[in-house]
Amino acid sequence: MPELPEVEVVRSGLAQHTTGARFLGVEVLHPRANRGQEFPLAGLLQNTVITRWSRRGKFLWAELADGQALYVHLGMSGQMLVGEPGQVRSKHLRIRAEIEVPNAAGDGVEKRELAFVDQRTFGRWLVCEFSEDNPGVPEPAAHIAPDPFSPDYDVVAAARALRKRRSAVKSVLLNQEIVSGIGNIYADEALWAARIHPARPANKLLQREAVALLEAAREVMAKALDAGGTSFDALYVNVDGGSGYFERSLNAYGQTGKPCRRCGNEIARIVINQRSCHYCVVCQ
Repeated sequence: MPELPEVEVVRSGLAQHTTGARFLGVEVLHPRANRGQEFPLAGLLQNTVITRWSRRGKFLWAELADGQALYVHLGMSGQMLVGEPGQVRSKHLRIRAEIEVPNAAGDGVEKRELAFVDQRTFGRWLVCEFSEDNPGVPEPAAHIAPDPFSPDYDVVAAARALRKRRSAVKSVLLNQEIVSGIGNIYADEALWAARIHPARPANKLLQREAVALLEAAREVMAKALDAGGTSFDALYVNVDGGSGYFERSLNAYGQTGKPCRRCGNEIARIVINQRSCHYCVVCQ
């Protein structure tokens, strides 16, 4: 699943190209892409205007002028592509939306296509209400904790929450109710940066170690954002179809058998709760 940097790159691209866009028509080509929707998506979005694109952790949504949200879950392989009408011809196209957007001169509109491509069909679009308990966040994402880039994120409180868990720290980092946005890639990178073994129980960390770990996660994700995210295959692209380049800077994830860039010893791979973990056998 795309992690915070990849989703933020998509959000930024959508904000640039589709803020102010009006939906003219929507076609759902696979029912799983709109599962859980009581009424037809085309009717719910017809003539609705996108006022803003927002994100929390890995979760993305458009704020609509009618007060609802278009919640977008990218799943494992979801892509949001903006282009000329009919441009996307992928066999994995799940939703096609025709939109009109303000032109560059600001004196008219242009027709564009917003396409949702999802090879594995784990992602979806859902028009929904915002949470009453968590204002500004759509109901399906209301249980998600703030991410390290959120204005309401408290690294000290997040570190305390992390240290209450007895599970391996790698598993706790992936718990989106503790801190959101961190997935397998950036968890491994943060643990490497903080010199912490991924199997160490989270409740055995000192508070300063937990804070340092979460700060390392923020730093590594900030660097990934600057590089446009991490792309290992064609499944992660931005709204223009381009790829990210942060994989060239990875220190731990996917580096099994290679020398650690810090101490020169081997990067090893273990499995914790069915998730691969990559770490240095000496300096972690």
